[in-house]
Amino acid sequence: MSGALDGQVALVAGATRGAGRAIAVELARAGAFVYATGRSSRVTGPSEIGRPETIEGTGELIDAAGGAGLALRVDHLDLDAVAGLVHRIRQDHGRLDVLINDIFGGDRYAQFDKPLWEHDLPGGLRMLRMGIDTHLITSAHALPLLLETGPGLVVEMTDGPSEVNATVRAGVGFYYDFVKAAVDRIVKGLAFELAEQPVTALGVTPGWLRSEQMLEHFEVTEATWRDACQRVPGFAVSESPAYVARGVAALAADPGRQQYAGQVLTARQLADRYGLSDTDGSRPDCWGLIADHGWGDQPAEVLERYR
Repeated sequence: MSGALDGQVALVAGATRGAGRAIAVELARAGAFVYATGRSSRVTGPSEIGRPETIEGTGELIDAAGGAGLALRVDHLDLDAVAGLVHRIRQDHGRLDVLINDIFGGDRYAQFDKPLWEHDLPGGLRMLRMGIDTHLITSAHALPLLLETGPGLVVEMTDGPSEVNATVRAGVGFYYDFVKAAVDRIVKGLAFELAEQPVTALGVTPGWLRSEQMLEHFEVTEATWRDACQRVPGFAVSESPAYVARGVAALAADPGRQQYAGQVLTARQLADRYGLSDTDGSRPDCWGLIADHGWGDQPAEVLERYR
């Protein structure tokens, strides 16, 4: 992959942690100049999520990977800030080839056990703004530059393939379910509007992501994550953020990606398409496991088939 994106410019919106951070690093490793944005900063402090990761930390990881880019504090709900970001990209490079919309952070407001009428209303509405409005604002400002550059790519990061988000997902609360279903609709709407344009819009979903927060929840590290499988056998099909990030970088370099317009691809589908694996050489297939065996505690004996 090294050099596959030489000369290209990418914007990864929501790159402070998790999949967004890993995608920024992998795009830079492949040669793109990456603008990585987020709200948590060593200068201005953490976002409302209250986690320790910062956007400056993402910039340091890009540098460590031998890549080039800028890590910038941007609130993607601020119309002027996003307009200014795209103006800066235009002034600096005169082009934008890849847009990754990975902004969320609204899960802190989720009340998984509450119906709509019992759910905290301000928190639920904030979740919608963080998970939907941010994506629309960023695409509205960035698409004109992508269209000028062409061929371009817009990737909407989400949680779950289309068949999962086509029905109400039990146990996640009205607002979380609504956000992920809406992102799926954004993918289809953008693909429809861009059908005759030189920009491809699609969605990508990781599986059970070993984000920084998830590792803390299970009291493990990326080096010791298998210890959690003793308590939760299904954790065996979890994946590192690098897994989906490698797939997105390969997708960005694929001249035939138009065939996937309007689809939501899983990390495993990207791995199969481009011959990739996770950091341990496996190919986790969380969504395949759920499709075959449901959402409950899956039998331990079948888990190896989905790695």
